Amino acid sequence: MMLKDKVALVTGGTSGIGRATAIAFGAAGAKVVFSGRRDAEGETTSAMIRETGTECLFVRSDVSSEPEVKALIEKTVATYGRLDFAFNNAGFGTLPQPLHEQSVEDFDSMMATNLRGVFFCMKYEIQQMLTQGAGVIINNSSVAGLIGIPGMGPYTASKHAVMGLTRSAALDYAKQGIRINAVNPGYIRGTEIVTPKSLQEIGMTLEQFDSMVSSSIPMGHRGQPEEIAATVVFLCSDAASYITGQPLAIDGGVTVS
Repeated sequence: MMLKDKVALVTGGTSGIGRATAIAFGAAGAKVVFSGRRDAEGETTSAMIRETGTECLFVRSDVSSEPEVKALIEKTVATYGRLDFAFNNAGFGTLPQPLHEQSVEDFDSMMATNLRGVFFCMKYEIQQMLTQGAGVIINNSSVAGLIGIPGMGPYTASKHAVMGLTRSAALDYAKQGIRINAVNPGYIRGTEIVTPKSLQEIGMTLEQFDSMVSSSIPMGHRGQPEEIAATVVFLCSDAASYITGQPLAIDGGVTVS
């Protein structure tokens, strides 16, 4: 197991990419701490992680709250003694909407989670990793951190900003043994931004929406959360020891189309 006896943290770990990554960390031998805001999904994910044979801890936490993020890192270290890897995954998107129709409240809400949340996590993760002399941080930036997405101005802005944090911090801490990279997922199953209500509003079924999205991807289909998880585990491993400050798109060709 490539990450045996290491300690990994995943935010937004109760579903989708976060859940898949928490399980993948466990399968690679790491002890796993994961956070989220839904207790029932946290319990389900805990059971799935334990099936890999590792220890895990679920912490109910909102990354938009600095005190809660600080407490999350402190609880991780109090429980397992260290923090080797962090996947800052918590975030959300919305259906496309023209910029002039979007409210400042919606903009601020998105920035609070997608950008401030990543900043808070990095701040306290780095503080701990500096005491250890090593660590790896992976931020979930999305393809929207690399290209423009029509109708998704605030989301795209938040994810571009995450890339800025990633690149700047990678330079700041390269000599301290801390590597910081980003994954940039494309359209991934299990991370739907649509709800039955929103589908009704746009007059589409889930199957029609899926077909529309898939047709825009050069490879012709959406990715799986496990594909993102495998990439995160690789970036945390010694096989990626010379990689820092980099985005890695897992998108079926979207960013080069």
